[in-house]
Amino acid sequence: MADYGEAFVGIDVAKLKNAIAIAESDRDGEVRYFGEVEASDAGMCRIIQRITAKFDRLHFCYEASPTGYGLHRLIRSLGHDCMVVAPSLIPKKPGDRVKSNRRDALAFARLLRAGELTAVGVPDQGH
Repeated sequence: MADYGEAFVGIDVAKLKNAIAIAESDRDGEVRYFGEVEASDAGMCRIIQRITAKFDRLHFCYEASPTGYGLHRLIRSLGHDCMVVAPSLIPKKPGDRVKSNRRDALAFARLLRAGELTAVGVPDQGH
């Protein structure tokens, strides 16, 4: 049984570990850092199941990167919405130059909830 209705999950993707943040659905809802998880399919499935136990509906997003679209396909196969975001179209505050995995994941979750992100087209497995 889910504790909450809807959540927006931002993922900062890297080769070894993914940073994950969750924004609750209300405009003033809490945005919190969930932690880092191993970037393997098994590690991501485990964390998605933990998050799914607390929320009825989940929306995921992550920045397009050289890691590819495997994570997008995995999340979609588990029945959740997933958006791959165009890096050049992510809104940034002027003068905000500090970059960390944690801050990026929190920003992705917050911007996804606000509807401020632009998706890129994801090719199918054959392409």
